[in-house]
Amino acid sequence: MPTKTAGQSAKKLVSVQRNAAHHWVGDGFPVRTLLTYAELGARISPFLLLDHAGPMEFPPTQKRLGVGEHPHRGFETVTIIYAGEVEHRDSGGGGGCIGPGDVQWMTAASGVVHEELHGRNFARHGGMLEMVQLWVNLPAKDKMSPPHYQSITSDRIPTVHLAGGHGSVRVIAGEFGGHAGPARTFTPVHVWDLRLASEQSFDLAVPDGYPVALVVLKGSVRVNGCETIGAAEVGLFDRAGGHLCIDSAHDATALLLCGEPIDEPIVGSGPFVMNTAEEIRQAQADYQSGKMGHLPSRG
Repeated sequence: MPTKTAGQSAKKLVSVQRNAAHHWVGDGFPVRTLLTYAELGARISPFLLLDHAGPMEFPPTQKRLGVGEHPHRGFETVTIIYAGEVEHRDSGGGGGCIGPGDVQWMTAASGVVHEELHGRNFARHGGMLEMVQLWVNLPAKDKMSPPHYQSITSDRIPTVHLAGGHGSVRVIAGEFGGHAGPARTFTPVHVWDLRLASEQSFDLAVPDGYPVALVVLKGSVRVNGCETIGAAEVGLFDRAGGHLCIDSAHDATALLLCGEPIDEPIVGSGPFVMNTAEEIRQAQADYQSGKMGHLPSRG
């Protein structure tokens, strides 16, 4: 875990990103896009995009709601479930159903075709759906690596309780408090699932030299004595500094994202994120010719 040392300053809050607009991904995921590389690029590297789906109540149905077969190349998708269930299948043979507290980490890399649907049991009974999907960039040397799938159940994710009773941190990727997250990553990345509730200020140690995004999904967090980050808002912090100064937190569920920046060109088109326009054209051609595979028929 990164530790705060004498002389290190707090990271400065650069901006707070807000997006009240919803849109649908397929017919099963009402999302707000809170981060996107098209606007923020290097400021959120190595991350590319973050969608917050829900929370929304779905009635019972026999339909397979979600988003059907579609491709990806050049990055990884990370899906974190807070409520409900999501089933995943991909052309590399990966798949499964994840529920509250679970995470799926899919490395698309050289190319994969997948689908994401509401879990059958969840659809049958209906209920609340809430999830986050994060896109993590890959460096150029790894963009054409073989696809890979990690299913990370909640019981594998260590929880670290903060001193002073300020809350807890689930370590999905990277390290915190001497505990390593189960996700295997190509570059150094920290993904921490936070529950914070405190009327007193405290410091959260983060790596110097890494940009930090604090994604607040529920409640609010006041930082650096200057601004409150509310629900469905993201605080973006400068690279310099070895800790975040949390002034107070009110029943907050949040994600803290930071990683070693990938300072390479970003060229994207829809489900593909590469380094050049020519690589994007090749990805489109490879998908259309079937080189990324197809999903088998449902049994």
